Amino acid sequence: MQQIATSSRTPLFWGGDGYHKKRYHTWNHHLRQMFNEKVFKVPLDAGFTCPNRDGTKGTGGCTFCSAEGSGDFAGDRRDPLEEQFRKIRDRMHKKWPRAKYIGYFQAFTNTYAPAAELRAMYETILAQDGVVGLSIATRPDCLPDDVVELLAELNEKTYLWVELGLQTVHERTALLINRGHDYQCYLDAVEKLRKHNIRICSHIILGLPGESEEDMMETARAVANLPVQGIKIHLLHLLKYTPLVKLWEAGGLKFLEKDQYIRLVVDMLEILPPEMVVHRLTGDGPPDLLIGPMWSLDKWGVLNGIDGELERRNTWQGRLWIPQQAWTPETGPLCNPQASFTELPVLKETIL
Repeated sequence: MQQIATSSRTPLFWGGDGYHKKRYHTWNHHLRQMFNEKVFKVPLDAGFTCPNRDGTKGTGGCTFCSAEGSGDFAGDRRDPLEEQFRKIRDRMHKKWPRAKYIGYFQAFTNTYAPAAELRAMYETILAQDGVVGLSIATRPDCLPDDVVELLAELNEKTYLWVELGLQTVHERTALLINRGHDYQCYLDAVEKLRKHNIRICSHIILGLPGESEEDMMETARAVANLPVQGIKIHLLHLLKYTPLVKLWEAGGLKFLEKDQYIRLVVDMLEILPPEMVVHRLTGDGPPDLLIGPMWSLDKWGVLNGIDGELERRNTWQGRLWIPQQAWTPETGPLCNPQASFTELPVLKETIL
């Protein structure tokens, strides 16, 4: 299935869907290697909120985040978790009749509750027939010690990923998008999770307001040198009714072009470690809410464009990856924060 690279000049191709091979380490290939069959995620909305919405850290949430807490395609929170799971599983079975499942706690912040409540939710999904693991999306500032201990316990008995929102390493951008935590908070969360060998998938966003291509590449380089096992690369979607609309209307946000996005993604794949699992390379917002970029609705066109650019360059994930000195919490990866996080109220007022 897999051609192993023996040098930086030797391409590493991974099995994709069907008979096609990919030039990056796909989530699908990784799961087939782990479980020897098709496995898909079942996205759930467990009824959480977020400390950046309820006043604990802030209000309004991240400026790009939808009213559904980035869970627009998850289950209906009015339904019990078991019912959500069955409905979405059955719908996805139309595409993959024979498969196993990962319960994906997607909407809002899925470690933002007392550990006992979290345990009950997680174990409810683990008890469903055919579930082989969990993927839990959360913020780095929502991992108190007792929750990390619970995750460590789960990691011992099931297949577990924690999807950790980073978005950017640049403090000035974090202020602008009302992220509610700084980069050091992310590094601290990585350290806490990796002490228990918990798999981490870092989320980053391309096209955030004010960021240059070099800024985006700097975020990718940081992730490449963190002890994380997976990455999700997102395109910034502007959705109706989000705070970011105000900035766009004022001319402070410019959408990436499709060709530009494809080129940036391939640039990033080249510098990522070859073993890092690529969970996602693009996404599509709800069509009835999407303001732009509209080309993002053609998800398969974007993915095919990425494949085409990899082939055109005759390149692959990890071709330009250079292992750095071992990461430590003290040194961390190189980054260049451009503003103190404590300046948030002043900067937010000025920019927005």
